[in-house]
Amino acid sequence: MTQPTAAPSLLGVFAHPDDESLLAGGVLAQHAAVGARTAVVTVTWTADSHRAPELAEALNVLGAGAPRLLGYADARNPASAPDGAGRLIDAPLDEAVGRLVAHIREVRPDIVIGHDALGQLTGHPDHRRAHQITLLAVEAAGLPHLFPDAGEPWQPAALYAATHSESGVDRLGPLLRSVGKTLLTVPDAYVTATVDVSPWAAVKMAAILAHRSEAARERPLPGLLARLPEAERDEIIRTESFTRLTPGPAPGDPHRLVA
Repeated sequence: MTQPTAAPSLLGVFAHPDDESLLAGGVLAQHAAVGARTAVVTVTWTADSHRAPELAEALNVLGAGAPRLLGYADARNPASAPDGAGRLIDAPLDEAVGRLVAHIREVRPDIVIGHDALGQLTGHPDHRRAHQITLLAVEAAGLPHLFPDAGEPWQPAALYAATHSESGVDRLGPLLRSVGKTLLTVPDAYVTATVDVSPWAAVKMAAILAHRSEAARERPLPGLLARLPEAERDEIIRTESFTRLTPGPAPGDPHRLVA
């Protein structure tokens, strides 16, 4: 695997606690290990919910700093917002984009990583909404006349969507289907970077397991992975795939993210 010599800083933007570890935990750990700045914005679940401490532990394992929460409720789980915050899918678009712009301008990342347009394998509505606001916020963050109260403008060099290709889910597909979940994938040609994160698989798995409430359940992916033999589990989590969305899907080094 090609090791980055001067790794770009990363900001992950993901819908729920555990998405960061499942979809980009290896890349976040890889970049943190060589001294790059890494951070994660989590769009749903609020600071007073039971998953916030789990998220903090997972980010600490990955070297991605403290939680950054946009403060919205999960579309399917009222327990995600004990404070009564509204659901992400019901929030005004400008409001959600503005909240994310503030984090982008504060972190000033070279690369932003988020969900793909499908909403990952299961098409969760929060994933899809997070993808939409991330697309808009990455562009808006560099424009001084948009959200002028959200900090000094900053334009990330690239936006990557974490994704799964049709040929890349051989082991994961049957696992998800076994609990009745859908399997939404993109054509292989849509993937522009496939990163072997084997050296960070143990760190990635530790971050996944830090989401204890999900790992203890039968249907969520952390729980499915936790019950697998280690070799089979590592086979599933050792590769992460991405599509570069800005300035559009473009070829580059297929083994790393390039700003």
